[in-house]
Amino acid sequence: MFGRHSIIRWPGRPLGVKIVGMDSTRADGRAGIDAALVRRLIAAQFPPWKDLPVTPVEVDGNDNRTYRLGEDMIVRLPTARGYVPAVAKEDQWLPKLAPVLPVAVPPILAKGAPGEGYPFPWSIRGWLPGQTADRGHIDDMSQFAASVAEFIRALQRCDTAGSPLAGEHSFYRGASPAHYDEETRRCLAALTDRVDTTRAAAVWDAALTATWHGPPVWFHGDIASGNLLVEGGKLTAVIDFGTSGVGDPACDLVIAWTMFSGDSRQAFRQTVGHDEGTWARARGWALWKALLVLTGSKDSDPEQTATHQHVIDEVLADHNHYRQ
Repeated sequence: MFGRHSIIRWPGRPLGVKIVGMDSTRADGRAGIDAALVRRLIAAQFPPWKDLPVTPVEVDGNDNRTYRLGEDMIVRLPTARGYVPAVAKEDQWLPKLAPVLPVAVPPILAKGAPGEGYPFPWSIRGWLPGQTADRGHIDDMSQFAASVAEFIRALQRCDTAGSPLAGEHSFYRGASPAHYDEETRRCLAALTDRVDTTRAAAVWDAALTATWHGPPVWFHGDIASGNLLVEGGKLTAVIDFGTSGVGDPACDLVIAWTMFSGDSRQAFRQTVGHDEGTWARARGWALWKALLVLTGSKDSDPEQTATHQHVIDEVLADHNHYRQ
């Protein structure tokens, strides 16, 4: 399902950075979850699968521990109570969204219950083949950008009846970026030596001013390279709908600056559409996340610092370009 993930997950939970480069022995056991626990859960609740091998995925996330179950399945277990609603939401809604989306999404195979000392519901999904969307795996970046945009548009056309409105379960993706106003301004105050905070504040203010008044639509909430799978250089699947919901789609446009540039950014923008207000809010989402990670990494992680400094520079330049 996961292939090899990117180090950046722009709108994850507080800092939302994937654990990359850890061997499976060190990663195993995080949050009290390990392969032995998964084997016990499978044996107790799904006996036909009890003899299948259970192994940690090569690169895991923050919100859930993920294990391969045999060759064709994965087990997904929330690491804390706050992440339980995301797994339950995926279990309920992915089967309804999958038939009308242009690429694969994780198939839900079974739902596990608390047990064996593990306190939360958990899920078994089908394994989706492919590699995460590293530039080296993509033949034509502009075509790929258009495919991502087409997926977003297809998701936005999905029926919203009874669906989960943006809020705490989506970490406020799909709501106004104003939820993170105080945090963003704290970051700006901490980065005066690294960021043109006057220009950055103008981008943030523009995002807050561009109030969304459209009909609620489905959003993914974490459209990022690590959640996009490719085979043969083409987009084949989208994973990790934990921050999904119904609301403002601006948060799904952030990949315009975190992965795309030049012609590919233009192809994404033209294909996905949306008015200037939506793009202003999208710049706000991108700026918030980059400022947040930069604040935490500026003195300790040169690679993260350079990556998010670049995103900030691109967002500020984009704001200036479309303001003219």
